[in-house]
Order: sequence, then C-alpha cells, then structure tokens
Amino acid sequence: MSLDKPSKPEDEYFAAEEVEAKRKLAFHQGQVLAAQQREALKKLHLMKCPKCGFDLHALNEGKVHVDSCFNCKGVFMEAGELQKLKAEATHEHRKTPLISSILDLFKRD
Repeated sequence: MSLDKPSKPEDEYFAAEEVEAKRKLAFHQGQVLAAQQREALKKLHLMKCPKCGFDLHALNEGKVHVDSCFNCKGVFMEAGELQKLKAEATHEHRKTPLISSILDLFKRD
C-alpha cells in the first residue's frame, strides 16, 4: 500500500478553499455582531430624548405622532412627519395649538 504525496497545485487548492471558508465565517460573524450591537443601541436609546436622556412620550396629533420630552420640553418627529402635519393642517384648514407651535418653529423669515 503506497500513499501518493499530494501535488503542489492540489495543496494550494485546498489551502485556498480553507482560507475562503474562514473568510466567509469571519464575514458572517461580523454581520451577526453588528446586528447585535445595533439592537443593543436601539434598546439603550429607544424613546429617549436625544437632548437630555429622559423618556419620550408619544402624543398623537391626527394621523401623526409626535415624541415629546416633558423634562426639556423638546419635540421630536420621525422623517416625513412634519410634512404630514403641514398637509393635514392645510387640508383641514385648521391648526391646533400643538400644530401651530410646531409649524411656527419652521417658518422662514
């Protein structure tokens, strides 16, 4: 019984396959770690005031909810919510005190 010694190209092929498998594993582990870190940050900062860190409270104004901090009196909206408030106020020809206050902040002089 004789065992043939693998050829150099065969050794290189298997070495390259092993490196590629390790690269894919490292990439996958990096993605999992990044997702875990995003979730941890989300849990840490979700519904917290970016200015003072206190809890934010959702206030419904029509179809839009505005996040408000009762500590620093900050008002925060998600992308597109200001445009929804403007459209709703224009469409219904009404402005509640909350909408008026918010829209006054964005008036151009």
